[in-house]
Amino acid sequence: MTLSRIHYAKPSITDLEVKYASDAAANGWGPNCYDYIIRFRDLLKSYLNVPFVIPTSSCTGALHMALAALNVTTDDEVIVPDITWIASVSPISYLGATPVFVDVLEDSWCIDPEAIKAAITKKTKAIIVVHVYGNLCDMDAIMAIAKEHDIPVIEDAAEGLGSLYMGRKAGAIGDMATFSFHGTKTVTTGEGGALIVQSKDLYEKLLVLESHGRDPKISKQFWCDQIGYKYKMSNIEAALGKAQMERIEELIARKREIFQTYKKELGERPEIQLNPEPKGCVNSYWMGTVIFDKSIGFVREDLLRDMEAENIDARVFFYPVSMMTPFEAKPENKVSYSLYDRGINLPSYHDIQPDEIERVCAVILK
Repeated sequence: MTLSRIHYAKPSITDLEVKYASDAAANGWGPNCYDYIIRFRDLLKSYLNVPFVIPTSSCTGALHMALAALNVTTDDEVIVPDITWIASVSPISYLGATPVFVDVLEDSWCIDPEAIKAAITKKTKAIIVVHVYGNLCDMDAIMAIAKEHDIPVIEDAAEGLGSLYMGRKAGAIGDMATFSFHGTKTVTTGEGGALIVQSKDLYEKLLVLESHGRDPKISKQFWCDQIGYKYKMSNIEAALGKAQMERIEELIARKREIFQTYKKELGERPEIQLNPEPKGCVNSYWMGTVIFDKSIGFVREDLLRDMEAENIDARVFFYPVSMMTPFEAKPENKVSYSLYDRGINLPSYHDIQPDEIERVCAVILK
């Protein structure tokens, strides 16, 4: 008997998403071409309790525009955690600036505030922090450091939608923030993202940047005052997003339920570390993750092989970005370089069943 495939991620799509997307496809053109984008934007703004939201075609594009709005350019440095996906780093290089990779914390796998402090120079133009896998950065410490040095903070909350830090939503704390709505995320638009902005001045600057450099205050048609970008979300994507945002509490609750099932099966093992939830925080657990203790001689490739044999689609923990070919290695980031080959992400899609979670855990425990 062939076991059904267990995927590591896929979206939760219901009749509501199909209804809105069909309406956008049939009617969302001409004067209605922004209707769902506006509705999705307003739902996200209300949920996060932030003043300004710009829906985008990707989180990467949102981060690119955020850095551009801060005038990041050649000779500038941007601090970024070594454990993240390369999309947190690539926009720094797009603008000719230098990513400064710093280490992460052993318990949260998020950027180390002390490492940020040590990495600041006269060239530091921005700090990017990443709520990896739904885990939360130490935002109080980070914002205090940033304020002391007058450096803006961008939250890469691509994986953190729904997480709460001391009563505040991930993505609503820094000067700017970015989200991803890729098909693997808790809320999806297929492909897509959003840029969160706290400052009205920066928001007005971004309205020009995000429209090819056209100033909305100028009535001259097709006139551009500067070189801008084209990272707009489509109306059909936003229709999916509207439905997902109407279901967001349900979607996050299900992610937390899935994680608790894993925790029940695996959490009592001292050789296994799972996503943390510090006091005062709520982890949305976008993707449950296992880190194995150094003492057990874990070999990741062996587990991946055994998972595949059981028709389970396992996903590896992020490599340190500085380890990748375009960058200079930073093995001095000891935690980052010790984590990547000891971890895997757990299948965490919304409709995974209890017996499927048991299958995953059985392979891990074996």
